[in-house]
Amino acid sequence: MAITAEEIKHVAELSRLNLTENEIGKFTDQMGSVLEYIGQLDEVDTSKVASTAQVSGLVDVWRADDVLAWDGEEIKNALSQGELEGGQIKVKRVL
Repeated sequence: MAITAEEIKHVAELSRLNLTENEIGKFTDQMGSVLEYIGQLDEVDTSKVASTAQVSGLVDVWRADDVLAWDGEEIKNALSQGELEGGQIKVKRVL
């Protein structure tokens, strides 16, 4: 798959890169070579290979998100540790 100098310029603009004409020519050749190499993957028969998201055997560990009811004393204790304004907890401004 070939890539044009205009496409390199477009990607450079999106990436906020100021490339010289020499660099544009160099990257056009290099990216063309990379895309040709990647294109070789289209020739590989993967019809008998099972799809996978990862191969390390690791799995996500999630705990149940159980809501626990607090009694009135626990609620009062928690709210007493902060500053209330208009019945809501007041927090520092984040900028």
